[in-house]
Amino acid sequence: MVAYARDEMVGITELSKSLGKYLDKVVSNPLNKIAIIRRNEPEAVIVPIKEYEHMKEASEILEDMQIAQVIKERVIDRKEPVKYLTLEELEENLRKRGKNV
Repeated sequence: MVAYARDEMVGITELSKSLGKYLDKVVSNPLNKIAIIRRNEPEAVIVPIKEYEHMKEASEILEDMQIAQVIKERVIDRKEPVKYLTLEELEENLRKRGKNV
């Protein structure tokens, strides 16, 4: 869990009264994040747009790496040879299973 300093937390009521002030703090960088507190629990975080874009890009790279790992495990590291089917063979297999093609 991420830790928040006291000045990085704001209650939802206070935020609604002074949104511009808190947004300025994040954009001008005295604070790199502000946790929005509701019912004594962090509910959301405000971060600068550049930081959000970096996080989104990192998330997409991680997802691509996970997909590549699955491909490696299922195809490249496979012990037995891969058998390819023609379209006709695939359709025949599906018909045998009772699927409409």
